[in-house]
Amino acid sequence: MAIVAMGRYGGFELSYGSDADVMFVHDPVEGADPQAATTYAQTVANEIRRLLAMPASDPPLEVDAGLRPEGKQGALVRTIDSYAAYYAKWSQAWEFQALLRADAVVGDEDLRRRFHDLVDPLRFPVHGISHDDIMEVRRIKARVDDERLPRGADPHLHLKLGRGGLADIEWTVQLLQMQHAGQHPGLRTPRTLDALRAAAEAGLLEPADAQALARAWRSVSAVRNAVTLVRGKPADQMPRDPRERAAVATVLGYKPGESDAMVNDYLRTTRRARSVVDRVFWD
Repeated sequence: MAIVAMGRYGGFELSYGSDADVMFVHDPVEGADPQAATTYAQTVANEIRRLLAMPASDPPLEVDAGLRPEGKQGALVRTIDSYAAYYAKWSQAWEFQALLRADAVVGDEDLRRRFHDLVDPLRFPVHGISHDDIMEVRRIKARVDDERLPRGADPHLHLKLGRGGLADIEWTVQLLQMQHAGQHPGLRTPRTLDALRAAAEAGLLEPADAQALARAWRSVSAVRNAVTLVRGKPADQMPRDPRERAAVATVLGYKPGESDAMVNDYLRTTRRARSVVDRVFWD
């Protein structure tokens, strides 16, 4: 049995308030009854999730398996052969995109290697994804931008879905990976900043553009952590309340009375990132 880290967990980018996106994979040992093995694997997966969610000296950790094949409607645990059959027949562009951050980090070493061998050709196609798949990725991103931003949220100050925010930067990096990782091994990484560096080294991004995206990604991530610390719970919007905003500025190292300077720095950084996103992702 193995656990595949996904999302920010797979990218080694967990922050305050993050849950852990995972997929569970198993392979019955020789001679085992397949149904009994699957039942046992599901029991193990559910027990892991239960234990990590229990109150303890550390905050509870939600283990989210929603990125698995067929989402929450699909089996919690699949065999390696079941994953292979699903991806061969039913998978879509967004699932290959999600696999960019897949990293089998825990469990049987041979099964982890076999999982990587299975998904690498899917997420890093030798000749890149098709024009239709590129258009599909853009269509999904446009829909996310249109439908997921909370009602009343300021699109300039939403940390995840705002202009030049985390989603803008990460989708741009991931599109470059799906297009070019088959030819440029440096792009075969689940980590956003490493992929940005590799894209610049491969000549796929101008160095200044890669630096603008990396700077914005670090800045937005830092603000997001600070907001979580101030509020005591995860949040993706720059606070409107002056006291909360001042507290966030203090966490980030600004002097008293410099919360406006913090916001201006944030807007300047994300505006530069968005200009790169417009040219690289959308053009």
